[in-house]
Amino acid sequence: MSDLRVRFAPSPTGTLHIGGARTALFNYLLACKEQGTFVLRIEDTDTERSTQQSVDAILQAMEWLGLSYDEGPIYQSERFELYKTKVAQLLDAGLAYRCYCTAEELEAKREKAMKSGGKPRYDGTCRQRSDQPDAPFVVRFKSPQAGVVSFVDRIKGTISVDYAELDDLIIQRSDGTPTYNFVVVIDDAEMGINLVIRGDDHVNNTVRQIPIYEALGYQVPEFAHVPMILGADKKRLSKRHGATSVMDYRTMGYLPEAMVNYLVRLGWSYGDQEIFSRDELIEKFSLENVGRAAGVFNPDKLLWLNEHYIKTGDPRRLGQLLVGYLADLGVSTDQGPELEAVVKTLQDRAKTMVEMAEGAAFYYRAPETYDPKAAEKNLTDDKRPVLDLLIEELANVEDFCHDTIEQAFQKVMEQTGLKLGKIGPTVRVALTGGSTSPSIYDVIAVLGQQETLARLRKALTFLS
Repeated sequence: MSDLRVRFAPSPTGTLHIGGARTALFNYLLACKEQGTFVLRIEDTDTERSTQQSVDAILQAMEWLGLSYDEGPIYQSERFELYKTKVAQLLDAGLAYRCYCTAEELEAKREKAMKSGGKPRYDGTCRQRSDQPDAPFVVRFKSPQAGVVSFVDRIKGTISVDYAELDDLIIQRSDGTPTYNFVVVIDDAEMGINLVIRGDDHVNNTVRQIPIYEALGYQVPEFAHVPMILGADKKRLSKRHGATSVMDYRTMGYLPEAMVNYLVRLGWSYGDQEIFSRDELIEKFSLENVGRAAGVFNPDKLLWLNEHYIKTGDPRRLGQLLVGYLADLGVSTDQGPELEAVVKTLQDRAKTMVEMAEGAAFYYRAPETYDPKAAEKNLTDDKRPVLDLLIEELANVEDFCHDTIEQAFQKVMEQTGLKLGKIGPTVRVALTGGSTSPSIYDVIAVLGQQETLARLRKALTFLS
């Protein structure tokens, strides 16, 4: 074990989105590579917006992606007494103060500052106030008024901001609850986090948090701010670009290994390599290879990766996953062919597990009706003798497998003078209800002798 301690700290106000998942992944990979500690912290101080449903969704997404953590989940809502103690510490040291300005007064100050060409920052009215009226108040941190706050970002390099650009941050609301920028400092310090990897939309928070670390006597950790993820239009990724929730992609039939592989490549690279096993990612990941430019989310690239992982996946595992997707279509696999055999016929055809499920449904649910266009073209009266012969030949097959099925078809083709191109489509419609399926020999082998014969006889009845 190394002394590296990193964390992922989502707010449970919704599902785990693409950007958050990538941040979690980067922390996880680095902790695994350096044999450090990966902490999961749930930042639920926003009691009005935080929900247990969101917590469950985040934990479920982490589990689906395989991002196991060493400590946690730790909930900020269970640490309020610690935060109150730290607020009191700063007040007693004269490093924070009570602010009694009303919302109306603050808005007036903001408008005045903007009219004069200044920034809408708090003007420090209550900074030197000594009285404590019986009125609602917030607690503000006394930000240094001169000098520069500076830190060396592991990705972006040196970042510096004049203290004159910063105002006195609220660290405790009027209802007594602490604010994000304050509790993050305390939690990261108290949990021994020594490297904070997060999105670069937090850079402005970092320069506000560093003075709080120093005021409380904490060691300031290292920071690494990863670039944002943009849509194809180069604007911040949002719902207008498609699904942004990680679990939406599971619903859409994506595999977790495809999502992990894709997410890591959004901002990180290792030469020209595109496809990585998890072990390879752990071995090769480094912050040095994280770029500074924003990553652009490309759904087509994700789909390509998903198709690759389906084609190369373990049929047994894919079969277990397929059960749930078939259930979503109202199809039960309690009776019917082996899932592994079904998967093998569809792996080279499906880009998502939803596509695979749609293609596999006929194996477990005999067609009650036939696609009208396919039936009109292929289930015609002149095919009755062909089906009769095929039923006879298949019924006489003893060792029912791909080769013997092919031999039965060869006999029918010899007797009728028809090629497979004239027989196959008719059989396909009879067995699947439509005009699209895997190789007809594979379909018959997987369906089995009895089910195949039953469906062919049903098609004959349809012709009658």
